[in-house]
Amino acid sequence: MSRRYPVPTPLMLGLVLAFGPCLARADDTALTPVTVSASALTLGSAQMSTPVSVLAGDELVRRRTATLGETLAGEPGMAASHFGAGASRPIIRGMDGPRVKLLSDGSEIMDASTISPDHAVALEPMLSRQIEVLRGPSALAYGGGALGGVVNVLDYRIPTAPPAHGVEGSVELTADHAARGAAGAFELTAGSGNFAVHAEGLARDARDYRVGSGWAAGSRVAGSYNQTESGSFGMSWVGERGYLGLAFTRQQNEYGLPGGGHEYEACHLHGGHLHCGEDGDEHGGEHDHDAALAGTPYVDLDSERWDLRGELLEPFAGFSHARLRASHTDYGHDEIEHEDGIASVGTRFRSKAGDARLELEHVPLGGWRGVIGLQTGRRDFRTDGDEVYVPPTITAKHAAFLIEEYTFADWRFEAGLRQEWQRIDVDGPEHDRSHRGSSVSVGAVWDFAPQHSLSTTLSRTRRLPSAEELYADGPHTATLTWERGNPDLKAETAHNIDLTLQRRAGPTTFSISVFHNRIDDYIHARTLDADEDFRLIEYAQRDARFSGVEGALRRQLDAIFGLTLFGDYVRARFDAGAGDRDLPRIPAHRVGLRLDAKWNAWEAEAELLRVGRQDEVAEFETSTPGYNMLNLDLSYRGRHHGIPWQIYLKGSNLTDELAYAHSSFIKRAAPLAGRNLSVGIRVSF
Repeated sequence: MSRRYPVPTPLMLGLVLAFGPCLARADDTALTPVTVSASALTLGSAQMSTPVSVLAGDELVRRRTATLGETLAGEPGMAASHFGAGASRPIIRGMDGPRVKLLSDGSEIMDASTISPDHAVALEPMLSRQIEVLRGPSALAYGGGALGGVVNVLDYRIPTAPPAHGVEGSVELTADHAARGAAGAFELTAGSGNFAVHAEGLARDARDYRVGSGWAAGSRVAGSYNQTESGSFGMSWVGERGYLGLAFTRQQNEYGLPGGGHEYEACHLHGGHLHCGEDGDEHGGEHDHDAALAGTPYVDLDSERWDLRGELLEPFAGFSHARLRASHTDYGHDEIEHEDGIASVGTRFRSKAGDARLELEHVPLGGWRGVIGLQTGRRDFRTDGDEVYVPPTITAKHAAFLIEEYTFADWRFEAGLRQEWQRIDVDGPEHDRSHRGSSVSVGAVWDFAPQHSLSTTLSRTRRLPSAEELYADGPHTATLTWERGNPDLKAETAHNIDLTLQRRAGPTTFSISVFHNRIDDYIHARTLDADEDFRLIEYAQRDARFSGVEGALRRQLDAIFGLTLFGDYVRARFDAGAGDRDLPRIPAHRVGLRLDAKWNAWEAEAELLRVGRQDEVAEFETSTPGYNMLNLDLSYRGRHHGIPWQIYLKGSNLTDELAYAHSSFIKRAAPLAGRNLSVGIRVSF
């Protein structure tokens, strides 16, 4: 079957024409690329008023997995939603979904992963060059609704300068034991003068993964396989004052949905209660779980995305820097089900979405340096098939924001302001909805001693309800839920305070943060009824509070060895009132000890992690036992005829412990992976 590829939107073409004449003529020397970062002011992590996690270089190679959520799950304050091996979003300080904004080099990732945890993020960590996690005033540049934080994934798709020697790139191959999987990736950049091109690609084939010992359901999670193909081609025009580039990326995934859910297909509603009996069975009767496992459903995903990126120094009087980001995504996935041994499409999800943002950094005024920006986006989302639990909707969002900083002596002050407008048009009997919200944040960093800082942030942010929270109505068996929206939802209002103490250099370094977040009218999926694992949920609002601590302390023991103590804890509760107090799927506390060593071309790391029992649970939710994890990493760097190469060996859960992720919707159907050994080789040129 032939596939139709989208063309750049008129908005993209107009922006190309607008930026193109501003670029300088060809020149032998290109401008050093402007640093691209999640911070609107391109600050270093030491300058931020709130903690920033950055994965890059060898550390990123060690942490990378097949999904973004699992890649970041080891960072303090972060966890993963974990839906088998194919879908996993980051959870930051107990918040997930639309409260965690995912970006591709500053432009929003327009997939369906915010709608449900069984939907994969349309992004490949193995093709990334740096991953940043940001909270605080600068996060307002990307959305007031990012109460948890912003994850910005930097890549190579659009070159910002031609390679110094004409061609550069890398090739990487990996294989692992637990899923009997293999993956390979390459990236190549070439160019000269003012023109550069880039190509990259990836293929992954992982089978059902093996769990820890002692699981009653067997040794492997049925339907936990993951097959991925991704490719991208981009080009840039680079001048003395900036660059402008365009890239096309296509990603195809096929991954299983562990846990099935077919045994609940006969469920229906009687008022506010579930009835899942069939042929006269009583409510709460036994289900045929073996039959469900015989035909595990899976997702067939296809995402096609265009990216436009440009930066320009001194675009016009009064401004020192302009940055442009725009994207258009044609996304779709089919949820394939099995019946009588025949696979058929149960539900189709389709989304055509685009966004654009323009940032202008003004010259210092009275000591203040800042960025003013505009952002707009539109998403046309619809579903067809057996589980049309969300009607067709068109969501339009517009925003204006301002980020400013001021430095005085040992102090740096930062402030952010954002105004958002949203309109959701729905195809159905429900009424269209419009919302608006203002968010503001202020922060300060005090360098009270050399390499020591104390920072704090105060913020008041507004998150606007999503189309799914407003209009959902129907079963979603992948998450074992029947969802009911609430068209009367209003915007959330969050008041947050964050305090961070850091030491950045010396034999002992540390970063410790405490936070408290009070959210008025917190939108949540309230469970009304349950039949075994299947739940009836309705989106409702109630005041909630999130409090916690996270941090890491490292001591360099000698010239070779270093020791790090790290951990996190978050407590999330509703305010006093009727009903349950604890929020569902809040990650348990963690504490870990990591020993690292560097000797000549060798690097090694041993980590012991303790995840506590989570028994502070919501109604209809079960507690999750704690577990220990032992992980080891070993790598060696070398050169062959001047070409650098690296070989690495990773071992995770070496004690083969049976472990469950409390944050997962399907924790009992899909435990975490058991003992796993993986090996990889990376060659750069």
